[in-house]
This record gives sequence, structure tokens and C-alpha cells, in this order.
Amino acid sequence: MKAARIPQTFVAPEHWSDFPAGEHYRAALELQLKPWLAKIYGFHLLKIGNLSAEINVETCAISHQVNVAPQGDALQVRADPLHLPFADKSIDACLLAHTHNWCGDPHGLLREADRVLIDDGWLVISGFNPVSLLGIRKLVPIRRQSAIYRSRMFTMMRQLDWLSLLNFEVLHYSRFHVLPWRRQGGKMLSTHLPALGCMQLIVARKRTIPLTLNPMKQSKNRQRVRQAVGATRQFRKP
Repeated sequence: MKAARIPQTFVAPEHWSDFPAGEHYRAALELQLKPWLAKIYGFHLLKIGNLSAEINVETCAISHQVNVAPQGDALQVRADPLHLPFADKSIDACLLAHTHNWCGDPHGLLREADRVLIDDGWLVISGFNPVSLLGIRKLVPIRRQSAIYRSRMFTMMRQLDWLSLLNFEVLHYSRFHVLPWRRQGGKMLSTHLPALGCMQLIVARKRTIPLTLNPMKQSKNRQRVRQAVGATRQFRKP
């Protein structure tokens, strides 16, 4: 298994249309996100990366949405995703649409998102699946010149392991869009063989375990030891 953190610098595409069938990927992702966006609530939604900025999130109840990336057009904040200029626990939800696919330190990216998220905040992650037709085509040397094949791909289990270390509760994860060159990704294959989907989606919430015990609950659970009758009376000092 290759190390997640590497010194190489990646240049992420600024638009979904910058790589082949990019608009198909965006439409498929928006369709998968639609039922979950309606459940996300709060005051601030942070869309990290240029690809995240182009995702349609009109169904989300959060009205204040901020797009952040190092460079791009539709941005409110220009900043490094590994060093977000936001206070701790100030964001209600973070959207990482294929952001870690062009990141040299995906662990640091998740830690930074965890830092700015409030307790019980939402984290939505999407990316490419290496165990798919897209991952197989990446092995062809000629294909590596395309932007999509220069991206990094991580398995679902590896990403779920990262989230568990950060104490995130995964509410949903799925794979979809089996045929990358089709607009709908192949409905029949996507229904019966979802594990081969070219795209992955993870919806999780930040959970915080209290470090201080509740004294009321602790006193109730403590078993009382009955005092032996007359034991102290019979004891005499020599």
C-alpha cells in the first residue's frame, strides 16, 4: 500500500469540464447527493475545492455557503485547503467533492476539515474508485496524460479507516456510475454491480466523546457495600 502523504504537488482541475466526461460525473454526483443535502442543516457550508464549488446544493437548508480553493473563478476565499482560515468548530458542514484526489496529504485535509467542523457537523466526501473501469484505464501509460488519470484514487475501506481514526460516524457510503463514458453510468450495471462504480460517496458526522464522567450517573451505577453490624464496635485497639 502506497503512503497517503507524498511530497508531490498536484494541480487540481478548476472545472468538471476540464477532463473527459466530467459533466457526466458531476450530474451523477449531484443525483446521489440530493437526498442527503436535504438532511444537512446549520448556518455555514464550506465547499472545499473548485470541483466542490460547482456542485449544485440548492436543496441544502444552509443558506450561507463559502467556496474556498487556492485559485479559481467562483471563489469567496482563496486559501490552501490544508490551512483553512477559519476558527475551530465554526463550520456546520464541509463538502469535499473529489478534493483529496488531487491532494498530496489527504490525512491533513481530513484533519483540517475536522478542526473547523462543529460537534455533530457534517462531512461529505466523494472521489474516484480505483477498483473500477476508471482505475483500470489509469494503468495505461497513454491515459496518464489526462487530468483525471493523474489524480489519486483511494479505496473505500481505506477512507472509512481514516474517518474512524478521527471519530466520525459514517451514515452512508456507496459506489455508483459503473460506465464512465455513459451519461447515466449504465443503469443495469450500477444496480447489480455497484461495487464497480467509478465514483464513491461518503456521508459522515463528527462525533465527540465526553472526557468527563457525569457524577449523577456514576453515583447511580456504584453498588453500595453494606456495613457489617457490630464490626466496628467489637474492634478495640491493644
